[in-house]
Amino acid sequence: MKKRTIHIGIDDTDSTRKGCTTHIIALLVEKFEKLNVKFLDYPNLIRLNPNVPWKTRGNGALCLRIEYDSEIDDEIKQITKKVVETHSDLEFENTNPGIVFLNKKDVPQDIKKFSKKAIEGIVSLKTANKLIKKFELDSIGFNNSRGIIGALAAIGEELDCDHTFELITYREINNLGKKRKVDKNSIFLMDKLTEPFTFNNIDLEKSRVIITPRGPDPILFGIRGETALIVKKAFSLVNSFEKIEKWVIFRTNQGTDVHLKKVEKLSLLKPFSSVIVKGTISNNPYIIPLRHVIFSIKDKSGEVDCAAYEPTGLLRKAARKLIVSDQVEVYGAVKQHKAGKVLTINLEKIRILNLSPKIEFQNPVCSNCEKRLKSLGKNKGFRCDKCHKKYQHKQKEEIIINREIKKGMYITSARSQRHLTKPFRRYGLEKTCYEKKGIMIDKWHNP
Repeated sequence: MKKRTIHIGIDDTDSTRKGCTTHIIALLVEKFEKLNVKFLDYPNLIRLNPNVPWKTRGNGALCLRIEYDSEIDDEIKQITKKVVETHSDLEFENTNPGIVFLNKKDVPQDIKKFSKKAIEGIVSLKTANKLIKKFELDSIGFNNSRGIIGALAAIGEELDCDHTFELITYREINNLGKKRKVDKNSIFLMDKLTEPFTFNNIDLEKSRVIITPRGPDPILFGIRGETALIVKKAFSLVNSFEKIEKWVIFRTNQGTDVHLKKVEKLSLLKPFSSVIVKGTISNNPYIIPLRHVIFSIKDKSGEVDCAAYEPTGLLRKAARKLIVSDQVEVYGAVKQHKAGKVLTINLEKIRILNLSPKIEFQNPVCSNCEKRLKSLGKNKGFRCDKCHKKYQHKQKEEIIINREIKKGMYITSARSQRHLTKPFRRYGLEKTCYEKKGIMIDKWHNP
């Protein structure tokens, strides 16, 4: 029997009120397993540009890569279409599912380039459809079909470089919308026993569990880590007080900083992109309502505002301590809040490259009492309040103030990190290639 390879991309099936595209993949894995297909990789969970205005939640697209007997080609596609139709929130105005099928072993370079653009910037449905036509792919769109963009992008990102894994558990249908019942203490213990090879399980600053979402979607919890084995081990350490319907391990670009693109100068910043750019602090930080911190950086080409919002926690505290002339490298999303207005970088990270001396001027000290003198007015000298001695020619003293901050990297607190943001725990664990495609652990999903 002749074997065929297919890459199935799916996106935009969920809404803010229900559903999750990873859950659709979990359902397909279960159905395809019964057809004796060969999974060529773990399901790929690809987070796309987090700044697109029309995203629902995490802007994640999915891809299944399988090998199967050619005689069931139509059945594979029909099952996929039916599951997406049945489990998508098609009545929600911003839900626009898309499915793309690539019946080739190798992903064309043009589609890989499209995927890179979809992660770093904005791509159009028109461009996606041109590629689909060029390579004679099958595609299915619902409503305005915008999900075809993410579906094609998921196919194009094969995760050949840095990547992570996530084991996602799903709830029974009768528990949807109810409070999630997971043992908090077991999650803290799991984190301790698996560090540094799992990440973003808890927020230590607030002593908060962050592996459980808070919305109405079917996910109970998700554990992120460096290998399939470590997330499976971590899963075994978590106690759930409600029944888990199913679970699946995904390979993903989460926690890799892949969305961030280095920009050489501020004048090249574009709205909706995620950037890394250097500059010098040009305005001291100040606090606006809701306790957000704003400061400005500049280079020879221009100036831009930077915002550390209140939920960023540790990053916001670091931002408050910056002063004019400090040199920094900032990481974050470029926003343009009003047409024609200055751009703002919503910060994910700050790397402090150089700290300027912070200088204050204080009144001189009395030579008799060693107490600070009191000024008598401009150019009128000083007087000691204790011994009443006057000094006509003393000058204010220049004092270098301790900065209370050091050079280095500062990252937003775990509770407010984006899916793609690389946390401290992953630094030094990055992967340069993936040599185990097709080699998967024995039990990576259930059922």
